[in-house]
Amino acid sequence: MSQTQYQSISPSDFFYRNREIAGFSNPSRATYTAVRELVENSLDAAEARMKPPDIFIRISEVPNQKKADTNIYKLRVQDNGTGVPEDHIPKAFGQVFYGSKYELKQARGTFGLGGTMAVLYGQITTHKPVEVISSTGNEIHEFHMNIDIQNNRANILKHKAKANPTKWQGTVIELQMDGDYTRIMYRLIEYLKQTAMVVPYADITYIDPRGRLYKFERGTTKIPPLPESVLPHPHGVDVETFRRLIANKNASNMKDFMMENFQGVGTVTAERFLEMAEISEKTNPKKLSPEDIVKIIRTTKEYDKFVRPIASCLSPIGEDLLETGISKELALQEEGDYIKVVTRKPSTYSGYPFIVEAAVATGKSIQKTLGSGITLYRFANRIPLLFDESSGVIWKAAYKNINWKTYKVDKDTPLVIAVHVCSTKIPYKSVGKEFMADQPEVEREITNAIREAARGVRTFIRKKSRIKRERRRLNIFTKYLPKISEFSAKLAEEENPPDITPLLEAVSAKLPEVEEKIEEVPKIAESAE
Repeated sequence: MSQTQYQSISPSDFFYRNREIAGFSNPSRATYTAVRELVENSLDAAEARMKPPDIFIRISEVPNQKKADTNIYKLRVQDNGTGVPEDHIPKAFGQVFYGSKYELKQARGTFGLGGTMAVLYGQITTHKPVEVISSTGNEIHEFHMNIDIQNNRANILKHKAKANPTKWQGTVIELQMDGDYTRIMYRLIEYLKQTAMVVPYADITYIDPRGRLYKFERGTTKIPPLPESVLPHPHGVDVETFRRLIANKNASNMKDFMMENFQGVGTVTAERFLEMAEISEKTNPKKLSPEDIVKIIRTTKEYDKFVRPIASCLSPIGEDLLETGISKELALQEEGDYIKVVTRKPSTYSGYPFIVEAAVATGKSIQKTLGSGITLYRFANRIPLLFDESSGVIWKAAYKNINWKTYKVDKDTPLVIAVHVCSTKIPYKSVGKEFMADQPEVEREITNAIREAARGVRTFIRKKSRIKRERRRLNIFTKYLPKISEFSAKLAEEENPPDITPLLEAVSAKLPEVEEKIEEVPKIAESAE
């Protein structure tokens, strides 16, 4: 009879065994995910120092390493971000669940996992170390290392420091990995294009394995304000979080504890809440029983007098920047194209603040590049979501919740919808961060944002239809008036037909007047709604 063996494994070991959870399910998907995770780290680092990001990406084949269906590729990503301090480099790239993104504020990364997973995947498929070069503006530090998977820590194989006379600041990471670029090429280019849409202040350079250069130039140098780290909101706290706050804080009574550790809780709110929870204001938090903590958490869900979560922890793209990015990447023109961008007011779900931004565009340029029908772009915390489109709440809001006939949109109308959700906690359904769960509050805000932007498109389409109708009317006059003139002269037995030029000029002169009046329609229509 066999005896059951019990053991524990490290986080690195868990993801080594279950790497598909983090988006490294096969060589093609792993190629995409590795690039995405490293690029997002680079964007965060550059934005942290309020510098327009300069990102360089290169994927090259390693000679004589081709397998049956895949290749060994060398991936290099370089940025102009804050750089990583020397003592943090081994942990930042060699330890799963170590990072700088565990504060309560908006960030692309969520789990402290992505960059390290790229290193881990490269290691287990090629057995090659990762090279990291970084500087915070002082010395330049170069590390060659791999991950001790069983112990979840870095093995430093080589480390050297050198002078930095130019005061360069940033990070370079280079690793080798088993990949399949051919199958993921389109998705990867599309990812960079969509990233350029929501980060129009970034300059992204990409060289693919065939040596082709892709350049996504910045359209502005303006950067949105950085999000601020905030205290947790009472509605978003569970028993474990509350217990940790008690262990790490030194408030002498519950009233002070509530005021010092939760956002939007003042003297009156703390007193009324504790009264409802039947907890004395003078109780020492460290002397609360487990039953008391559970009772407090239940009361936080029932108490409806807390103020809404603070939105300073969020950093939406902004209407101007989102319009700049979309117009740049879709090559929208002032003539014949239309775009409407909407930023909704902050809202909340489960105590977490979020903001929805939506853009709807139509016109000749979209017809030329994307064709007829609806093209949907989905973003979360400025991350393009390219996979599992129909599984997410954004797709549901755009395709299921809106009757597009109401907005004069049919199957032949070229239409682009872009939706961006930013939050301190995006409700992803998986670690791979590809689609969002159906949170009712989020779905409602997305639907309303699209509807608000679509009203402008409806007005634009109506305007185009009216101008087209007036031009068709003018063409009829131009075509038939000469014939009517000639026929009338014959009936009147006149030798020369009457001069119709003044009449045609009069009719033609009315068209600019019609267009000018139609230009005023959007203001009237939007104010009426």
